[in-house]
Amino acid sequence: MTDLHPARAPQARTARVMSFARRAALAAAALVAATALLHAGGVAAQEGPQLNLRRVELTAGMHRIDAQVALAPQERQTGLMHRKEMPQHEGMLFVFEQPAQQCFWMKNTLLPLTAAFVEDDGTIVNLADMKPQTLDSHCSAKPVRYVLEMNLGWFAQKGIKAGAKLSGALFRRP
Repeated sequence: MTDLHPARAPQARTARVMSFARRAALAAAALVAATALLHAGGVAAQEGPQLNLRRVELTAGMHRIDAQVALAPQERQTGLMHRKEMPQHEGMLFVFEQPAQQCFWMKNTLLPLTAAFVEDDGTIVNLADMKPQTLDSHCSAKPVRYVLEMNLGWFAQKGIKAGAKLSGALFRRP
């Protein structure tokens, strides 16, 4: 135990407070620097494809879909950009916090895709074929929480149209 002389106790307390204040200032400066790095392009400017997102199994009738799940805003923003190929049974499921009109474009997306705009219960509201590397907007016909992107023509080849239901753990049943 340290025994401080009463006359020096305020100086010791001031030194501890200064030390804490200095540490807090350094931590704040580090946080500001890290935030600036992220906004300057550290994470926001993803240059390659997202290949390691969580996956979920969905079904469309008898057809199995292995879908990557884009849940976080950055994952949804990047989507399937920069992908040069995707197996026929794979896709990407975009999950939004609440139903709203969802609109997609194909900037930096190299693959032609079909987007299925999907209600909470798994019902496909509408489908949109999308050409690579375009800024054309493809929107849901009504508010949806989910959008499933597959290779162009996948739904048509399987005979899956608006009104069909997808199944999987994410879709709520009424």
